[in-house]
Amino acid sequence: MRQILELRNPIQPYAWGSRTAIRRLLGRPGPSAEPEAELWLGAHPKSPSQVRIDGVWRPLDEVVAADPVAILGPRQAALAPALPFLLKVLAAERPLSIQAHPDAAQARAGYARENALGLALDDAARSFRDESAKPELLYALGPEPFRVMRGLRPVAQILAYLEDLGLCGLLPGCAELRRGGEAALPGFIASYLRLEAARTAPLLEALVERAAENDGDEACAWVGRLSAAYPGDPGVIGPLVMNVFELAPGEVLFTPPGVIHAYLEGTGIELMASSDNVVRGGLTGKHVDVEALLGVVDFAATGDGRVPPAAGGVGETRFRAPSAALELSRIELAAGEVHPRAVAGVEILLATGGRGEIDPATGPAVPLPQGRAVLVPAAAGSYRLLGPGTWFRAAVPESP
Repeated sequence: MRQILELRNPIQPYAWGSRTAIRRLLGRPGPSAEPEAELWLGAHPKSPSQVRIDGVWRPLDEVVAADPVAILGPRQAALAPALPFLLKVLAAERPLSIQAHPDAAQARAGYARENALGLALDDAARSFRDESAKPELLYALGPEPFRVMRGLRPVAQILAYLEDLGLCGLLPGCAELRRGGEAALPGFIASYLRLEAARTAPLLEALVERAAENDGDEACAWVGRLSAAYPGDPGVIGPLVMNVFELAPGEVLFTPPGVIHAYLEGTGIELMASSDNVVRGGLTGKHVDVEALLGVVDFAATGDGRVPPAAGGVGETRFRAPSAALELSRIELAAGEVHPRAVAGVEILLATGGRGEIDPATGPAVPLPQGRAVLVPAAAGSYRLLGPGTWFRAAVPESP
């Protein structure tokens, strides 16, 4: 298997998705009849891409399994005979859930636990659908900033918000948080998430009312927006306890396992391990598993997760995950420009602009215009991208 393979990719119609963003990025007419939240490019068994071989469309996971060395390369095939990453276009018109992803050990344990409960892999009550960790990179596409909540605020900031809004008297654990500082933060978050609905309702009513009086503050303004989108959901408190910030177009965010986060609004390119493990704590109509979330969250995580760009080949800007085998590149070429590439392992290319071509060493150049995607097997050896065009490339780094 040396030839470059055209991909046909599924779209996930989650309720928070946009009816225009993915279609606009791919150069398709719109709007769509239903929300389009995520375009998946990969081989996850839940929803694999299709590849065309000899005129027949086949599931990519089956194609990889049939010839893992040629497609993945010897090194990756020896580690695990499956595509190691999943590339997505994410279009969030409404906020996504507050969530965290497990590391590999947590994923294996959670997967086994839910199997023992007899939950089918497509059961809505599952949080662990595979045994993989799920680190992820997110590239903010624009034209608007990508807005996120990520990581927990320092305790002093949390207390300042709660005290300014007069909420400490309604919240269990607030006094302990004041006395214990950072060490008391896990207990405070746990006590809030475990509140019974009868106690949560008056707290949320007071929270929304008092935040509305301070809507010039970004966090308080988001409390109002989240309450409108998810009325009565405990996750509405998120902006007061989590960092809220924007990614400018072209900025990249890395979220490792254990970091609590929620994508609030925007369109981005996401590269992650090939996993669908999502442990949710609020802002969703899907399954919430508070105890599992508390088990995977890293309460000591710090930093905002931005990844600095690095220069690559001709027209390339490269972003490498600091602690995971993920590398995302953006390549932009003018007419007449050429980007040569020696292939070390499997890659996926998605064209988001222009009418360029890909010229493989194993055959003639083929069109790779806006909206088209291909899989480049490791056995392809090398290829050239020919401008004009813009592409995103998903790959495993060649070296640590």
